[in-house]
Amino acid sequence: MTLLRLEPRGEASRAMVYATPLLAVALTLVSGFLLFWAMGFDPVKALHAFFIAPLMSLRGLGELAVKATPLVLCAIGLAIGFRANVWNIGAEGQLTLGAITGGGLALAFYGEGGWWLLPLMIVAGMAGGALWAAIPAFLRVRFNASEILTSLMLNYVALHLLNYLMHGPYRDPDGFAFPESRLFEADAVLPLLVAGTRVHLGSLFALLAVGLGWFLMARTFIGFQIKVIGLTPTAAGYAGFNQKKIIWLTLLLSGALAGLAGLGEVAGPIGQMNPTISPGYGYTAIIVAFLGRLHPVGILLAGFLMALSFIGGEAAQIALGLPKAITGVFQGMLLFFLLATDVLIRYRVRFGAKGAAGSGVGRAAA
Repeated sequence: MTLLRLEPRGEASRAMVYATPLLAVALTLVSGFLLFWAMGFDPVKALHAFFIAPLMSLRGLGELAVKATPLVLCAIGLAIGFRANVWNIGAEGQLTLGAITGGGLALAFYGEGGWWLLPLMIVAGMAGGALWAAIPAFLRVRFNASEILTSLMLNYVALHLLNYLMHGPYRDPDGFAFPESRLFEADAVLPLLVAGTRVHLGSLFALLAVGLGWFLMARTFIGFQIKVIGLTPTAAGYAGFNQKKIIWLTLLLSGALAGLAGLGEVAGPIGQMNPTISPGYGYTAIIVAFLGRLHPVGILLAGFLMALSFIGGEAAQIALGLPKAITGVFQGMLLFFLLATDVLIRYRVRFGAKGAAGSGVGRAAA
């Protein structure tokens, strides 16, 4: 009976490890070409509208930076945890809590703000995200509960909490019952960095996170512990590394960065609280982290690519009437091809029952 099986190749080529994201992007573009053709659209025009047209103006480049900012912030924190085999899938909820806590201060001090309000909002946003991440951290350390499940489920709890607040305490009393808050005052809004665009101070926070993330992993003993625990937990235990401490550190750090991303959205391009703070940045950041090979610089580049999928999808909807779901389709294809190429550089596909090749070699030798 013919069987399909995967056979380990041994250690993967370092060059191929870094080449597979490029291959995944190329395969995604080819698949997108075929998809647009099958849907009856001109593939060249569709791909141009999706990936080229948004980059042809200063405003488009500014939007690229705006969309990349929360993706990079979330992905840096997630990648550090992933390196330690701490699988935080709750960045979306942590982003939402950062917006709730930081944006709540803007509403609480409405009309009474000053220069101190924005720094306080930033701290509150990071604290909100970190506290939300502390829940799966506690459950993992205390009860050995899977942080994958607990952090994922907390995303939906955070969304329901946001909806409750937007229909209750956070709702604008003069907003005719629409589920939106008051517009934030000037003291509660992140300053713009480039005139004529929406690029705000949060973009610098993302670049700072990239630099500090690289320094943490490459130049500190904590970063060394994170890598050792992720690669060889047994050896880390013999070396005296505290795995529980690393679980707490990585989850709180990723939660704080996701919370900062959420605060950056409501105090940046949105300028108020509403029920749709994020189009899924926390989930997309998982793709960004793996596409960037869990390296801060790679994550920065991957963040811009995924940001392009967001604004390109919007541009294609307007220009060609493409469905809104096309953005998710491209992101899904990219993740699929990335995972597929990762498997193929670590394993080779074999057909036939196990041991059949060996018996053939034995008969030939006889």
